[in-house]
Amino acid sequence: MVPLSLTLVQCGKAPDPAALAANSQANVQVVAKTNSQSSNARVASGDGFEDRFPAPQFKERFPSASESFLQRQMSDFSPKRAVQSQPEQASYKVASLEPQVPYKRPAREDLTTLVSMKSSAFPYFGNNPASDAPFLNISKGDRRGHRSYSGRVYWQDETYSDSRVLVHVPEHFDLRKPGVIVVFFHGNGATLERDVRDRQMVPKQVTDSGANAILLAPQMAVDAADSSAGKFWQPGGFKRFMAESADHLARLTGDPNSARAFANMPIVIVGYSGGFLPTAWSLEVGGISDRVRGVVLLDAVYGEMDKFASWIENHRSGFFVSAYTRHTARRDRELMSMLRQKGISVAEDMDGPLRPGSVVFVETGEGITHRDYVTRAWTRDPLKDVLVKMAATPSLALTRVASTNP
Repeated sequence: MVPLSLTLVQCGKAPDPAALAANSQANVQVVAKTNSQSSNARVASGDGFEDRFPAPQFKERFPSASESFLQRQMSDFSPKRAVQSQPEQASYKVASLEPQVPYKRPAREDLTTLVSMKSSAFPYFGNNPASDAPFLNISKGDRRGHRSYSGRVYWQDETYSDSRVLVHVPEHFDLRKPGVIVVFFHGNGATLERDVRDRQMVPKQVTDSGANAILLAPQMAVDAADSSAGKFWQPGGFKRFMAESADHLARLTGDPNSARAFANMPIVIVGYSGGFLPTAWSLEVGGISDRVRGVVLLDAVYGEMDKFASWIENHRSGFFVSAYTRHTARRDRELMSMLRQKGISVAEDMDGPLRPGSVVFVETGEGITHRDYVTRAWTRDPLKDVLVKMAATPSLALTRVASTNP
């Protein structure tokens, strides 16, 4: 597994709620309109994506050596064997009265790398379940592409061919203790290195929380104004992704026999902005919703409220957090109303620890921008805050490990 790299480009402004909500319902309907009709549709929709997300340049996706991950061999993560300087002289052991030094785990650094996975979101050659139409609905010569709801065409080889997953294992992670796997679905106009790792600092937030947690962040549509879920649309897609991830995590941490432990570890799904769509479908048809201990939406309720409400109602041992700005306020309030009608208690602050069954909605005020929401929402580093509050609840079975960070 040789990590590859992407160039880093800035993310755009907050997506328009109406465009994203409609995108979740009819994301991939085949559009057979003239150029003038497509143009009129985009103006009428008022989505604004064309101005905020310029067409990605494929040639810019390959960074210089200084921007890419350090290339590491699998042997770097394998246990090292002690080298005997001289052959063994006797087959017997000599008793000793010296005190025995307790075993100490060898020190290691944080592991952050990119891993290609067959079960990641893309490439995807199936249908959109909302329309039952082919996802790749445009062709030009040998190229295939997808015309989005806004009318813009994204080509498969540029936007929907990256199967890599950002994997982060903090140095303090200990498989022998209760832990959790955090799955992060990024928003529109993003890449793993530029945005998830460097700008939003998601791996750093996981480490700084001190929680016994590791991170998986699949690449969704590359640097595009598109929330398509890819293979996470498929029944059992999320289950297959987590099963393959368990094998990779076992090899990366140096113990192939630990795959079973990773395959049974609790999961927290975090969806930011357009990441609401793969989050919702993973909960609805992913095949392992019972393993999900928590769902965190960061300014992300643009649609699929029925799927979120259903998971909350049927998984009262898990927690649900949705923080929102004015861009998603209307739909967050609608979801709160749906839950209260079902008799589910809803809190509207993040002051206490997260407990099984906690349902929390937090409105953030003026000055909090959608673009910076992953690092500044109700507090700085909101993902870190969620993991700290989760670890403070013993019933959620998550250990908080001593950290060098305050």
